[in-house]
Amino acid sequence: MILSIRRSAVVRVAPFVAFMAVLALRGVAPADGSWGFDVRWLYALQAGAAAALLALWWREYGELALQTLPSAREALLAVAVGLAVFVLWIHLDAPWMTLDTAAAEPFVPKTPDGALDWPLIVLRIAGAALLVPVMEELFWRSFLMRWLQSPVFEAVPPRGVGLRAVVLSTFVFVLAHTLWLAAAIAGLAYAWLYIRSGKLWVAVIAHGVTNGALGAWVVATGQWQFW
Repeated sequence: MILSIRRSAVVRVAPFVAFMAVLALRGVAPADGSWGFDVRWLYALQAGAAAALLALWWREYGELALQTLPSAREALLAVAVGLAVFVLWIHLDAPWMTLDTAAAEPFVPKTPDGALDWPLIVLRIAGAALLVPVMEELFWRSFLMRWLQSPVFEAVPPRGVGLRAVVLSTFVFVLAHTLWLAAAIAGLAYAWLYIRSGKLWVAVIAHGVTNGALGAWVVATGQWQFW
């Protein structure tokens, strides 16, 4: 039983850890090209490492089985919540709503002559809208939130998660983002969808809509600080 629980935790935590590890590498990488390549392309490694682990263990994610796909009503609710979180995200950026203002430079996908670098843009949006929601919801909601409810987290149904676990997992979620208030609202919204529907896919869809809309808006407006 211990080995089974340990593996079920690892397969939900490892993709997130791999993603964050490469993110940390990007954070210390020099932007002057002294490493011999454009360090923005480390995002491909970042997304690729997480995607490879998700693919390797995909059959072990019962919460993402085809039988757990949302109904049309649940999908529409997820889209609506995802768009609402996006709108709030781009408006909740006052200085007092921001953590770590000395954070790393934003991801700016432009060529040396100032033109948009579309391969980088496509990579970034695809990663943010398709990969990150799956990886993060497996970690934040399916694992961490339920684990805070009980170490035997696989036995905890979504509707069995209590307020304490929701608040604590959302607090940790906030610490991983610069816009703390926006992240708190997003974390609570995705947790609510997961608990209400009992389906992780509903939270994944909402998260993907938020990230996809944010990516499109950032590119359209040039507000790179949101990346």
